[in-house]
Amino acid sequence: MKLSFHGADCDVTGSCHLVECAGRRLLIDCGLYQGGRELAEENAEPFGFEPASIDYVLLTHAHLDHCGRLPLLVKRGFRGEIVTSAASRELARLVLLDAGHLQEEEARYQERKVSRRQGRRQDGVAALYTELDALTSFEHFTRTAVYGQPLELAPGVRATFLDAGHILGSACIQLELEEAGQRRSVLFSGDLGNAGRPLLRDPAPPPKADVVVMETTYGDRLHKPLAPSVEELYAAITETFKRGGNVVIPTFALERAQELLYFLREGVEAGRLPRSLQVFLDSPMAISATAIFERHPECYDAETAALFRQGRDPFRLPGVHFTRETQESMAINRVGGGAIIMAGSGMCTGGRVRHHLKHNLWREDASVVFVGYAAHGTLARMIIDGAEQVRLFGEEIPVRASIHTINGFSAHADQAELLAWHQRIGAPGRTFLVHGERETMGRFAGLLKDTRVEMPVLHQEFEL
Repeated sequence: MKLSFHGADCDVTGSCHLVECAGRRLLIDCGLYQGGRELAEENAEPFGFEPASIDYVLLTHAHLDHCGRLPLLVKRGFRGEIVTSAASRELARLVLLDAGHLQEEEARYQERKVSRRQGRRQDGVAALYTELDALTSFEHFTRTAVYGQPLELAPGVRATFLDAGHILGSACIQLELEEAGQRRSVLFSGDLGNAGRPLLRDPAPPPKADVVVMETTYGDRLHKPLAPSVEELYAAITETFKRGGNVVIPTFALERAQELLYFLREGVEAGRLPRSLQVFLDSPMAISATAIFERHPECYDAETAALFRQGRDPFRLPGVHFTRETQESMAINRVGGGAIIMAGSGMCTGGRVRHHLKHNLWREDASVVFVGYAAHGTLARMIIDGAEQVRLFGEEIPVRASIHTINGFSAHADQAELLAWHQRIGAPGRTFLVHGERETMGRFAGLLKDTRVEMPVLHQEFEL
């Protein structure tokens, strides 16, 4: 039995872990690296294993940094099964088609850039993968996992998906392995959710395990409580409207967009926000994801499920506009003030939010509200860290808007929740820390007791 690491190793993105047992090879996730140009180039590097040799991919959830290299895996020879929850399968289709489109756009942009530099047309800059590659990868989503129901993948290999409470359909995965008379239970956390959220159930209690592979995204800090964070959001909106400006919220399409709509609706119903509130959800992916949310009540907590049973849509409020078309998005920039503009991407690495930042960042009456994680090297992180100006579409844009960072909306477990989750496992023989910045992982490692802690580097292999 072997375990090797091929992404999110002393890094926050690109999750990809390989298990070898009983003649089978299983990947847990196959995600994109996200951040600066250097990380983007790593996506095209060899995986560290032969894609054709992989029998199964077990997908924890549909965030791009966990599923984003699946089309590339198929393009390079993978012919096995991809297993995930029903909700994750729907969301992954949405996410990967969008990613394929963006990869093609990036390739065309690089062609134009090289052509300008060389003074002649330059063809042949290949996309990492295309929309067609993404469509092809969906043929491999052949089996659906149900929370708590073991799947016999092969003799000696059994997988059980457990609710991770992170985004719709997200899962921890327990592997029960047997080879040559040896047995091991290996538990992968995936991304663990922040308990007490209004939409999804809390993470399921973890089972006992010999080996744990767990995320450490927020392993060095505690989140702000949710209620004060919601109040902070309402205050930022109210103050901005008093100044006559717009509120731009860079928004992750999965979970964060739906959660914000939920709280904006509550704010209007409670009289904390004006009934004339204009909200633009300017993200075709977030709009489609919201429809998918409405199809999977099996993932909701009791309060949200009750709203649906009463015939109330928790994501709809007066004055909300779902803008799919490009012309509709462009028209938002003619709104001088009094609007909330929610647009992707959450880290401002692409998407429509960059256009809205171009039109609002320089305005002293505007606000930009960050409600999610921003990796090093991203535009969001630069703004949060106090950049006085940023480059957008070839222009230097001064940062004069009020910048708000509200950490209480995180969909990730914080340090206390991560520790509590690990402690419930008992005393695993080994714990591998992944999906975190190196310094954060080091701090979290110092808090773990009664286990041997490893912080693997890229392509490192371990015997189980």
